[in-house]
Amino acid sequence: MTEDIISSVENHDDLVAWLNDVIAVDKVSTQQLGEIDTLISSLLTTLEVACEDTSAQLERIIDSTSRAVPRLVYDLHSMRDNAVALQSTLPSLQNQSKASTSEETAAILAELRTLNLVKRNMEAAREVLGEAESWNSLEFEVTSFLAERSYVRAAERLSEASKSMAVFQNTPEYDSRRTLMINLQNQLEASLSSALISAISSHELAVCKEYYHIFSNIQREVEFRNYYHGARRTEIVGLWQTANLLESGESSASRTMSSFLPEFYDSFLSLLETERLSIPQVFPDPPSTLSQFITSTMSNLQPNVAHRLSSTLSYHGAAGLQELVACFKATEHFVSRVENLFEKISFSSNPWSPLESPPSLGGPVSPGPTPTHSRRRSLRMSISWRSGGHRASLSGLNVLKGKQDVILDDLDWDQELFQPFLPFQVDYGSLEKRFLQDALQRLLVVGQHNSQAPKMDQSRLLREKMVDAVQVADACLTRSGSLTYGYGSVGLVQALDFFFSSFMASWTKQVELEPATVLTGTVGSSSGQDLLDLDYTARDWADFQHSVHLLESSRAVLERLSAFEGRLRTTLIRFSAQFRAARQDSSSTVTSSRRLDQLFEQSVLNSIDLQTLFDAVDPDSREHGGATSNKPSGVDPITPLLVEALEGVHKFAKSCQKSVQKTLLSPLRNHLSAYASLAAWTSNDDKGSRQGASGQYDLQVPTFSLSPTDTIQRVADGLLNLPRLLEVYGEDNALAFSLHTLPSLDPQILASLGAHVDGVSTERALPGHLRRPSLAYKPASHPSLDPELVASAWLSSLSHSIVTHLTSEVLPSIPSLSPHGAGQLSSDLSYISNIASAMAVNHESLEKWKQFTALADAEGRKTWAERDSGATDPIFGEIARKRGWTVG
Repeated sequence: MTEDIISSVENHDDLVAWLNDVIAVDKVSTQQLGEIDTLISSLLTTLEVACEDTSAQLERIIDSTSRAVPRLVYDLHSMRDNAVALQSTLPSLQNQSKASTSEETAAILAELRTLNLVKRNMEAAREVLGEAESWNSLEFEVTSFLAERSYVRAAERLSEASKSMAVFQNTPEYDSRRTLMINLQNQLEASLSSALISAISSHELAVCKEYYHIFSNIQREVEFRNYYHGARRTEIVGLWQTANLLESGESSASRTMSSFLPEFYDSFLSLLETERLSIPQVFPDPPSTLSQFITSTMSNLQPNVAHRLSSTLSYHGAAGLQELVACFKATEHFVSRVENLFEKISFSSNPWSPLESPPSLGGPVSPGPTPTHSRRRSLRMSISWRSGGHRASLSGLNVLKGKQDVILDDLDWDQELFQPFLPFQVDYGSLEKRFLQDALQRLLVVGQHNSQAPKMDQSRLLREKMVDAVQVADACLTRSGSLTYGYGSVGLVQALDFFFSSFMASWTKQVELEPATVLTGTVGSSSGQDLLDLDYTARDWADFQHSVHLLESSRAVLERLSAFEGRLRTTLIRFSAQFRAARQDSSSTVTSSRRLDQLFEQSVLNSIDLQTLFDAVDPDSREHGGATSNKPSGVDPITPLLVEALEGVHKFAKSCQKSVQKTLLSPLRNHLSAYASLAAWTSNDDKGSRQGASGQYDLQVPTFSLSPTDTIQRVADGLLNLPRLLEVYGEDNALAFSLHTLPSLDPQILASLGAHVDGVSTERALPGHLRRPSLAYKPASHPSLDPELVASAWLSSLSHSIVTHLTSEVLPSIPSLSPHGAGQLSSDLSYISNIASAMAVNHESLEKWKQFTALADAEGRKTWAERDSGATDPIFGEIARKRGWTVG
């Protein structure tokens, strides 16, 4: 038992794997472990003694060599001196020889040379005549052999005749003899074809081997392989053609391509297992022949694999991507099993050993890659010996591994299996985008657009749907690695960015377009009870709380999006590390197969955009010679990947903020709705002057400032109540989220909130003079902000918004202004301007309206007359038209 365990080391490539296998509890007892330990100790001692003996012997060899080298130099000098002496002696010997030879002897020798030349020419002519005579009887002899079914002799005769074809090169008879040779070879092949197919089908290997030599002798080895491959693949090709698949449009079909393909590969592998034992008994190059068999079988499938994959995508639609991944993984598994099969077949050093050695039939063997294999094998074995010689004492695996590598490197059988998938892998980005778009439609079809659902449930539904969306996106990371091994990372990021941005866009549209829904029941808000003196209805409070809850949900959405982006970044870094390892170590591969690596490397997926993406997420990629490593500024390693998705979250937050703002400002807007149509704007009741009936006498009396209208008074009271409202909700985390998207927010207020607001740089929201280099993107950390700052930001935004509404929509709607109306408007604007200033709101348009409405008629007309028409202020022009200054 112990000896069997020790001998099992020969069956393992890795010593650690062997030890783990040996010391398994269910295989070796404690007593056996002791025996193994003793035996290993003995072996180690023996090994140490052998090492010492080898070292001593090596020292003796070096010593003897060092003593022999000086002697060798002396012998070389002696040989050189002797050669120089011989060189000086030879001319004198030649002269003596010529002097001793008489003229009669020279004439005889010249005649002998002539006779010898004639003899050689006559023998050559005899051989040519013999070859010509043999060609005259070639057709008769071969036909007779075929009639007698002496196929071996016919092949030998054709092989002999083939050798003499060179004699007739560049002669008129060459074409006719070549045609005769081809016709006779065709006759021999036709005579053998039926018997050959029968022998192949019945698996008579000895007969097949004999036929192989016959075909080799007549230079028809390729045709023999075609016969063999065609007969042996009939069953597996028939299995493929008769497959009843759903994707083929068969009404009675019950299974898909992804379920059929593993069964097909299992049957194909069983056939290859049989051929692994049969091919070495027929062919001299088993690995190459088996590779050709796989290639010819896959290329003869009808419809081909690419067509069925395309049908799969067409039938399943967006879900076809999952089917494609399943088919690809089944193919990879099949390739892995076939590689093991090639390892077994490549270990045979003499593939002809199962039968007797091939007879010497005198015919040339079909030229193949054998010489190249032999040359490369010697080189590979020498490299293996130098790099791994210290393991040679364990087994002969190194030598076999070297032979195996050189064979597998030259075979391209797996390319025929992987090539059909490459167009779909190149198009992975669009396929993934299509899949995610379909998943998004199914994700949003339930709940979101249900008008019967209470509004308060929408915030909870958003959180739930975001969980589902992230789950769908997580599956993309696995799918991308399975189908493209990171080569499709650019398309992956783009598809995910589109998916999340579309997801948020649908919710943003929901907030912007759907009308408010009144909640059933009363609002149980203590804050609502505390602020009953404000002009808000129950519906306003319901809408306000609904918008706040949605805003809080957007914070949760951003947290989940940031967590997913972290996982995406980790996946891309892992891909980048694999690519970097493959660049640094030629024995390392990115994919499961070196041939698949080559296909990806030669495709458009291996682009500069891919390397740029890896450089952006992986600093080690730039340090080890990435495509963009020579850029002086570099790429920020924390630059967001899902940019559009991040923007989508904040657009949704902005829509929620607008909804909150619309609710809070709705009473003020209602007050201003009839402001433009007040009768005061056209009233001529001017208490500041007294005029006679004829208008000839004007009496100017002192006047006091007019009181603001009731409308402006109520608007101002509403603005003054906003701080009290915001104090109640200022501590709500929802209002502190995404403050940089608040409408009309003062940049100075935003700058005071801090450099980062919820993971988004404030740089985009600030003017150029307030931007700082430190305001870079950071993952969402949701810092706790001072409630007073949050209330200040909202108050600034609300005040700006209502003042903007007043100056851009309400005031331009006033049809005309009398002098009294202008005075009243000036008083209103002065009052509201004071309120806005108290809230730290400086509104340029409001100040202009206040300034221009305060002008007296004479001053206004003069200013209008002296104006520069090319640079007239639009607000002044609006007021001039309302005051009638533009007339006359």
